[in-house]
Formats: sequence, C-alpha cells, structure tokens
Amino acid sequence: MIDLTINSATLQKNIDYCRAKRITLPTFSMMRNPVEIPGPIKDQLPAIGLWDLHSANLYRISWHNEPQDHGGLFGGVNHLVLPPQLTGCRATIIMLTGRWFPTGAHKVGATYGCLVPALVTGQFDPQRTKAVWPSTGNYCRGGAYISALLACNAIAILPEEMSRERFEWLRSIAGEVIATPGCESNVKEIFDKCWELRKSGEDLRIFNQFEEMGNPLWHYAVTGHAVHSLLRDWLDDGRQFAGYVSSSGSAGTLGAGYYLKQQFPQAKLAVAEALQCPTLLMNGFGAHRIEGIGDKHVPWVHDCRNTDFVIAVDDEVPMRALRLFNEPVGRQALTDSGVDARLVEHLDLLGISGIGNLTAAIKFAKYYELGERDVVVSIATDSMQLYGSRLGELEQERGIYDESQAQRDIELIRSITIDHTKELGYYDKKAMHNLKYYTWIEQQGRDVDELNAQWYDHDAYWYGMFGQVDEIDRLITDFNRRVGVI
Repeated sequence: MIDLTINSATLQKNIDYCRAKRITLPTFSMMRNPVEIPGPIKDQLPAIGLWDLHSANLYRISWHNEPQDHGGLFGGVNHLVLPPQLTGCRATIIMLTGRWFPTGAHKVGATYGCLVPALVTGQFDPQRTKAVWPSTGNYCRGGAYISALLACNAIAILPEEMSRERFEWLRSIAGEVIATPGCESNVKEIFDKCWELRKSGEDLRIFNQFEEMGNPLWHYAVTGHAVHSLLRDWLDDGRQFAGYVSSSGSAGTLGAGYYLKQQFPQAKLAVAEALQCPTLLMNGFGAHRIEGIGDKHVPWVHDCRNTDFVIAVDDEVPMRALRLFNEPVGRQALTDSGVDARLVEHLDLLGISGIGNLTAAIKFAKYYELGERDVVVSIATDSMQLYGSRLGELEQERGIYDESQAQRDIELIRSITIDHTKELGYYDKKAMHNLKYYTWIEQQGRDVDELNAQWYDHDAYWYGMFGQVDEIDRLITDFNRRVGVI
C-alpha cells in the first residue's frame, strides 16, 4: 500500500506554500475526465504553452490534451490507428501517443502519481527536500518538470548515452543533472548513484520509478481508463479487444494492462523488451538502442502474475523504422505502397520505444493469428521530438536514406515474425517474479515478506493498492480546499 499517513505540520506548511504560489493540484478523476477541471484553470490554459513552467500545466497531465503546442484545451484520447497496410498483420493496432503531454511524454503522469501522495500527506516538503528522479530518460524529465512547477529542487539521473535532446532540456530545468555510466540497459549504475546520494547526508527523497507504486497506480487509474474509453468506440460494431502490449521499462505502463484485464477478462497482457537484453525472456543481459525501457532486472512494481506474454524486439527494427517514418523518401515510399498519406504525416508521433512497442504488438497479433475484427492497443511514450539527433547519427553511420533502403524497411516491418515470443504459464510467471529477489532483496534492501505477498496475496496486494486512488483524490480535494485559491 502507498503510505498515506498524515504529517500535519508539514502538510500545513505545504498548504501555505501552495497558497502563496497559487498552486492547486488535479485529482486522478480530473486527469481521466478533464470536464471536471475547474473553470478558472481552463480559462488560463489558452495563454499557456504545453511545456511552459506554469502550475496550470499540472492539469494537462492527461491523454485528452488538444494536439497543439500552445493554448490547447481538451478533447478525445490522443492516438494513432495503424492499419494492415502498414503493419502487415490483419488486426488493427491502436497506439496511444504521449507527444501531447507536457515534456512530450506520458512519463510526467507517472512522476505526478509518485509525488502527489507525499505532497498532500505532508511526507514531502518541497521547500526543504530535494526530489531525486532516477530514470533511463523520460521519467526524470517528467520529475524535473513537476518539481519546477512546484518550485522545488530536483536531481535528475539518467545514463550518459541517452539522446542529446534529453540532456539539453534537462539542464535548463533541473537543479542538477547526473549522467551515469552506460546506456539504456545500465540500470544498476543508476541505483548505485541513488545509494551514493542517500549516504551523502543531503535532505532528499528518491522517487525511484522502478519501485514507487505511484507509477503503476497512475497508469492503472488514468492510462487504463483512457484506453477503455477509446475502445468503447471501436468495440460497438462487433470488434473484440485482444490485448494490451507495453514494454517492460519501469513496468509502470503495464498498470493500464492490469485495469484492462479487469474490464476485458479474455484479453491478454504482453510485455516487450529488447532482444539484445532479454531479461524476462531468458534471464539475459546486454545493451540495446531502444531508449526508455531500461532492463537487466524485473521492476518491483511489475505484477508478474498478471502478465501473459513476453516478446523480445530486435532493436534494429525501431532504428530502421525511425528513418522510414521520418525521412521524406521513406514517407513517400509508404504512401506509394498504399499507406494513407494522412497517417504517414503523423508517424513522427512514434519515438524509438513507441516503434519498439508497435513491433511487439505486430508480433503479438501474428502469434495469435488475430483477424480483421481484433484490436490490439499499445503505447507511444514519446515522439520524434526527442530523437532528431538520432536521424543525423544514423545518416553518418549508414549514409543517405534512399528509395531502395525505404523499400527494404517497408518489407522489414511487413514481414515481422513471431520469433522470440513466449506465452507464459504459471511457473514461467513465477520464475520471472523470482528474479526480483536478486535486485530488490539482495541489492536494494526490500522486504522478502512483501515480495512473497506480491505473489501469494496477489489480489489483496495489488488491487488493494490500486484501490487507494479514491482516497488520494479525497486528500487532493481537501488540500485544494485548504489552499483556497480556486
């Protein structure tokens, strides 16, 4: 359970602070249903940019933002529908797109889910305590942004080989940026840096996305609801929801899958990872190029018992598709091959990890031989907005992108096969769960009794925690009432 114990003295201090700064907080219910957002907040948004450091942008932590960089309000769930002409499979694949969140990625929601319970209970003091955001990319960006909106000091930690765009923006927002050795898959180095900070004596709180339950809680309550509302329109005419696919990463986004399996018991939950680092598939290790899905361990917040399928994605597919989807020659080739030109214009809404998730969704659809009436849903965490430098690097490495390469890349996507996939039985899931012991009990000092509770007291542990959303909303509502600026 998320600790909701009230520290009255710090809580009152936080209320006074937010009153002075004129900061209020959205509830989970508002993030699901923006119609509930107070009118005075909506009145401010037309004059505010999506990335602006303005506290009203807390209310843009939603899948429903209008797709524009400045002044947008709210509409439907942001998504792309990818047809067989592109994917080569008969099923329809829907990708939720995180581009229209502040910071350009949905991870800002996960950071809010981790920080806000501590803020509204008085367990975190933004005036005194530094917020530490360890991450393989977008999560620390989201944490630094939320911290800036609350005028609190932040430390962002991410691997040194992440894209240039991430570092440039972070250095303008976070109080301190720490680059740890290695690439996407070097998560232990991030954890080691956190232990170093803990021992430094500084007043700080580490919001580790891999173990903070606010991460999957946000996706369960907000992303899961967004997918469900989107599916209502698709399933009215007899289609069926076959499954939800998300990369392992911090395992936070899998929280939406736990919600969807409650709504659609026949649906499957598939977790994707890089073939070059197949931790879940074969207890493997290595380095890869799919930014944002750090691995070599099983996150504490991953409900392994509720996971049905593991899919490994060769990182060469996203790297080649990145050029196909964004180079003018590639886009023209896609249009000439029968892909709708209006869709092609929006393929830049898929970042590298989004293309990785798309690849896994195609493999999932082909594995189950899904047909025209089947719908698969996945997530595009971010967009090309954060990877422009990668196109230049690929051109230097591989040369100018031409028509012949575009045709090969179209064929690569359409011919994706079901290799490196595994449908999980009971003991496959338990073996995956047992891997948590080595990271979290031996290295990170978690409680083995809680590890056992995750498996043996499954429903009470996981759904008891997810059931705290209403209580957190009550705390946020009371906090806003006492702040009193709306």
